Amino acid sequence: MSDAALIQQLEERSRQHPDRVVRLQGVVDNQPFELLIFRGFSSSTTHPTAFDPDASVLPSGTQLEQAQLLLGPLNPAGETVLAGPFAPADLLAQASW
Repeated sequence: MSDAALIQQLEERSRQHPDRVVRLQGVVDNQPFELLIFRGFSSSTTHPTAFDPDASVLPSGTQLEQAQLLLGPLNPAGETVLAGPFAPADLLAQASW
């Protein structure tokens, strides 16, 4: 499965679970990369994303390495990790979100 397809499936699943946040981490050109998915929308916290909703949120050369499922919305004072870290594709297999 491509990373773009994975993101699309995670966005769809997050629409069904509005109290969950997906955090994907990896690298782009040897620099840290982080993407958050909440209520069906993706946003990178480390790299700019296009305003166009049809454009990929993943910069060219992104390698996703791990995923976490968090309680949402995020609280800057402290976050609650519900599952992970594990391989990004494994997040789709998690039965309980």
